[in-house]
Amino acid sequence: MSRAATGSTRRAARGLVLGMAALVLALPAALAQAAPAAPAAPIAPAAPGIATAPPTTLTGQALGDALRRGGYVLYFRHGRTDFGQSDENMTSFDDCTQQRNLTDEGRRQAGAIGAAIRQQRIPVDAVLASPFCRTRETAMLAFGKATVANEVRGGPAQPDDAHRYDGLRALLARRPPPGTNVVIVSHGNPFRAVAEGPYLAEGEAAVIEPRGEAGFRVVGRIPPDAWVSLGAR
Repeated sequence: MSRAATGSTRRAARGLVLGMAALVLALPAALAQAAPAAPAAPIAPAAPGIATAPPTTLTGQALGDALRRGGYVLYFRHGRTDFGQSDENMTSFDDCTQQRNLTDEGRRQAGAIGAAIRQQRIPVDAVLASPFCRTRETAMLAFGKATVANEVRGGPAQPDDAHRYDGLRALLARRPPPGTNVVIVSHGNPFRAVAEGPYLAEGEAAVIEPRGEAGFRVVGRIPPDAWVSLGAR
C-alpha cells in the first residue's frame, strides 16, 4: 500500500474514533433532557392548632410525674350519662330537666376521679366547664368548682362555621400558671373536632401539652378508672 493510501486510512480511522467519543459524551445529556422530571412529593397541610412534631405519649409513672410538675391541660369528657334523655327540647342551660344528665354511676365516677387526682397530688388551678348541666355537675363533683366557659361548649360544628372551636383551640394552647394544671370539662364532639383523634369515653381525660403559638399536643389519655396507675409516692 502506498504512503498516501496509508495516511488517508489513518485519518479516516482517527475521525471515526473522535466521532464516537463525541457521541458517547453527548448521550447522557440527551437522555437527561428527554426523560420527564419526577413530580415533587406533595406536602400535607398541617392541621390548625395542633403541633406537627411527632407526639410523645406519656403513661403510668411518667405521666403522673409530669402532671405533678404541672404545665398541662386536662380535658375531660363529662361523666356517664343517661342516653334515654336528650337536649333537643332544652330552653336554657339552667333547665336540667330538658337535657341529658349524669346517671348515679356518672356522679359516683366524677367524685372518684376528683378523689384520685387529689390522692395523686396533681395540682389543679382553674376548672372551666361547658354550660350544660352534665358538664357543670361533673366539674363540681370532681373539683368542687366550675367556671362556665362558652369556648368549651359542646355540640358539633356546622359545615359553614369553620371557626366554631377557635376559642377552645386557644385555651388548649395557653400554658397554665407554673406548677399547676388547668382542667376543662366538656364533651366528645369538641375534642374530636380539634384533636382529630378517637372520641373520649365518658369520664375519660386527654392530657394536653400547651405550646403557645405552636398550638398544642395530645400526650396522653386517662380512662376514668386509671388514675391509680399514675404512681404517686
